[in-house]
Amino acid sequence: MMALPADLPKKMAPHLLVQLRPMLEDDLATVVATEQAAYGHPWTLGNFRDALKAGYAAYRLDAGEQLVGYLVAMKVIDEVHLLNITVAPAFQRQGWAACLMQALSLWAKAQGAVCLWLEVRESNERALKLYKVFGFQQVGLRKDYYPASRTARESAVVMSKPLHT
Repeated sequence: MMALPADLPKKMAPHLLVQLRPMLEDDLATVVATEQAAYGHPWTLGNFRDALKAGYAAYRLDAGEQLVGYLVAMKVIDEVHLLNITVAPAFQRQGWAACLMQALSLWAKAQGAVCLWLEVRESNERALKLYKVFGFQQVGLRKDYYPASRTARESAVVMSKPLHT
């Protein structure tokens, strides 16, 4: 089970019940709608179903009755790969992505992971800044990794972060 750092819910939304809970099949309609609102090239319902079926760590962050964000991560041996992290557009720029990243780091350490990995669009400056604040460093570049339009592709910045106990 993934947990939030104890003080974060009170700081982020003192008037709401904030909880991080496993993403379930029943959550996918809301998750996919949020994904579509947040991205020009969103994950599909099939992508989320496949992640759940594969047993990946998939968690949603709620404040009251609202979906604030979610993440999907895959543990492989002693590494965790962040596959998707999203904050709903109405909750962006309020610190919720950092909350999710802290929860992911705590969970990964509890799983015995020694490092975290991720890919991020080269143009996603906000995400790149967040990841750098959390200690991620660029370790590679995947050319033409993401679709950018019907005829263009965008590179992915590959980043990693060691997890110290």
